[in-house]
Amino acid sequence: MRHSCRVPKLGKPTDQRRSLLRSLATQLIRHGQIKTTKARAKAVQSEVERMITLAKDGSLASRRRALGYLYDKNLVHYLFKEAQERYGSRNGGYTRVLRTIHRRGDNAEMAIIELI
Repeated sequence: MRHSCRVPKLGKPTDQRRSLLRSLATQLIRHGQIKTTKARAKAVQSEVERMITLAKDGSLASRRRALGYLYDKNLVHYLFKEAQERYGSRNGGYTRVLRTIHRRGDNAEMAIIELI
């Protein structure tokens, strides 16, 4: 049972899981879409939406929080510049998870997560 278990563990220790989600979020914001497993896509979805919400706010404190999370400084500047005009009228729901075919090697459920 997973009652009150809000964090998807992804079968990794805490430090590896945080690093994985940071790198997936950075790559998703950089490329616009990535292909990964469904569990990882759902886990990174909340992190990316949190970063876009920070970018829509645009304050110095939110910029510093985003710089502390994402790996690329230039990507943070680009995100803060583009977020207000791209997502200004949306109240959440900045990403979309599309399920694809299962992976051939281990039959894992695959998904494409993309920015809307």
